[in-house]
Amino acid sequence: MDNRGKRQTSSLFGGMGFYIALLVCVIAAGVVGYFALLNNKEPEPQQDVVLTMEPSEPEPSQSVSLPDDEPARPVAGDEHLEIQRPTLQPIKDLEPDPEPEAPVQPEAPPPAEEPQQTVSAEEPMVMVSPLAGETAAVFSMDQLTYDATLGDWRTHDGIDIQAPAGTAVAAAAAGTVLSVEEDHRLGTTIVVDHHNGFVTTYASLQPDTAVLAGDSVSAGGIIGTVGNTSLSEAGLGAHLHFAVTENGEAVDPAELLG
Repeated sequence: MDNRGKRQTSSLFGGMGFYIALLVCVIAAGVVGYFALLNNKEPEPQQDVVLTMEPSEPEPSQSVSLPDDEPARPVAGDEHLEIQRPTLQPIKDLEPDPEPEAPVQPEAPPPAEEPQQTVSAEEPMVMVSPLAGETAAVFSMDQLTYDATLGDWRTHDGIDIQAPAGTAVAAAAAGTVLSVEEDHRLGTTIVVDHHNGFVTTYASLQPDTAVLAGDSVSAGGIIGTVGNTSLSEAGLGAHLHFAVTENGEAVDPAELLG
């Protein structure tokens, strides 16, 4: 009985022991080989890098002088420093630059004026009578007078002198004929400018006149003849309507006739 058990135990360990011993040998061989590789691996040698520099000419040396050390000044802590603020001055208003003066233009000479006859204030103008005859209507500008032709009351800016038809009518003073026209109310009318502010009007003349506009006349010179062409004064018959203005204002011709 004991011998049989020993043989079985020996047989068991004998088979397994072989494989265990083989495994241990493989492990030992691997460990030995690993450490052998570590010891045989040597580090690669490093190459030294050499930097070459070209020689340069040396610069001349410069001498540097250091300032002398100033002695330190003590700061007085007890002294009071007074700070003065600047005084602000008011800004004066800037005066604008004077505008350039406009160039002075030379004055043009006044136009030549026609010579005029001056009449002094003390001596009023004296006119000759344009027609000898009877005065049928007087000057009346401040009150109304009755007009027999029109049958109404109105002002009258001249005098009416009756005379036979065809009687010569003269200029009351020297001057220039301004116009010769047919007036719808006064008939054939001549206007003369005497160049001193006085203008005379001769109306109710016959159509054939002795002067034209622009003619010069002298005092007493014939300008036309008596007619009866005034529609507003036809009731008077043949007559001369004579009127005078001074600076555009009607004046009484009787006061100017010499």
